[in-house]
Amino acid sequence: MNMPEIPGFLLDFLQFSVILFIFVIGLIVLSVVVLYVVDKSQRKQAIRHNYPVVGRFRYLFEHMGEFFRQYFFAMDREEMPFNRAERSWVYRAAKNIDNTTAFGSTRDLRPVGTIMFVNCPFPTLGEDVAETAAVTLGPNCTHPYTTNSLFNISGMSYGAISKPAVLALSKGAQLGGCWQNTGEGGLSPWHLEGGADLVFQIGTAKYGVRDSQSKLSDQKLREVAAHQQVKMFEIKLSQGAKPGKGGILPGNKVTEEISKIRGIPIGEDSISPNRHPEVNTVDNLLEMIERVRSVTGKPVGIKAVIGAYGWLDNLFSTINKRGIASAPDFITVDSADGGTGAAPMSLIDYMGLPIKESLPLMVDKLHDHGLRSRIKVIASGKLITPAEVAWALCAGADFVTSARGFMLSLGCIQALQCNKNTCPTGITTHDQGLQGGLDPILKAERVKSYLKNMVYEIGVIAHSCGVNEPRQLQRFHARIVTANGRSIPLDELYPDHDKRLQAAVANQDIVA
Repeated sequence: MNMPEIPGFLLDFLQFSVILFIFVIGLIVLSVVVLYVVDKSQRKQAIRHNYPVVGRFRYLFEHMGEFFRQYFFAMDREEMPFNRAERSWVYRAAKNIDNTTAFGSTRDLRPVGTIMFVNCPFPTLGEDVAETAAVTLGPNCTHPYTTNSLFNISGMSYGAISKPAVLALSKGAQLGGCWQNTGEGGLSPWHLEGGADLVFQIGTAKYGVRDSQSKLSDQKLREVAAHQQVKMFEIKLSQGAKPGKGGILPGNKVTEEISKIRGIPIGEDSISPNRHPEVNTVDNLLEMIERVRSVTGKPVGIKAVIGAYGWLDNLFSTINKRGIASAPDFITVDSADGGTGAAPMSLIDYMGLPIKESLPLMVDKLHDHGLRSRIKVIASGKLITPAEVAWALCAGADFVTSARGFMLSLGCIQALQCNKNTCPTGITTHDQGLQGGLDPILKAERVKSYLKNMVYEIGVIAHSCGVNEPRQLQRFHARIVTANGRSIPLDELYPDHDKRLQAAVANQDIVA
């Protein structure tokens, strides 16, 4: 039996395939030999020298580990800055899907500092639930701001985050009924397009409100204040991840558009001063606050990380001497574990006080100086779940803001690429190819759902504690685990003003 003859074109194809295969194998072998010689001859990297070629995979795996560890290797409660359980809650809340869990909590209640709430034997019934109380900021301003929003979007500049991210946040804030802080990068068209209430942040570089000498411009302030959406101004003294250092925007994010908005050169790193050059004393600070307030007619506050805190007594004493009208309308207390797109690790890891210590301290000092009703308190820094926000309300905050919580609602996967213009979800990059997957309309709905579910579950905690709405939460509604393993109420760990006053009278430190 004769074998069928193989067509000529097929023989030619097989011969070409064999030649190509041999060529590729030869190329691979040659490449390995070249890499081996290069690695063995260099002395800068010991791993590559001692383990030529193979050692190069170390750097690949190290890089890829940033993306895969959260899926395969980290336990639900162990990853930083946000663990899987926290991220999962935000993702599910943003998608408005079932957020219940089964078989008990995976949260360990034993570590020192663990927060828990005390449930009431007679929790609030549905028919007794009250609407969240509205709060007025800057009641003596020409244009005071009244809002019942509990949870708001913290400062994220256009430039640090992308156009579709700003659009999604702005529209989502408008749909959900909260405010959006512009961050220090100025007021962009995308902040305005969504229709949200805005807090304009004045950073140390005065982006968006500075003159040709980089100084604060009254004319630019009036132009910003003319937008009805701009409800308040926030003078940033410092931020959580890098107190003592100004904002950093890598040059690869400084596009032509961002250059125009900020007034900085295209493609060059934008590094703000580490403080406002004209603010050397608390008197200077109060003068700046009054200047901005008188020019704009709108509430003005400050944002600061608390580290050294003796200056607060000086500030509040000076306010009382000048008159309480001179006070900032609000103070945003940022946590040392706040986030940023770019900052030195020495500051991120070691500088400033965390919010669990600084927030009660701030509230108590305001009480001590009789200014608590005059100055509203905003808590910021790693507060992305209902329990954390409820704790802040118990500790004395009037409002809570978050940046990274809302980034997660947009789809952030915590890839830690914020400073590299390579964000895989399009949130912190200006690479239009990477931005393609971030649909502002769809993501705005997720921002809205995150807000809605956040406020709802804060209410669940409040009602379980027996109050009608979240702003009625007090320090005695929360407890904290101490070193001996037992928990104590927050009002015992951080006594409020009335209790400290009573103790002082009992000890005859002051006359009743």
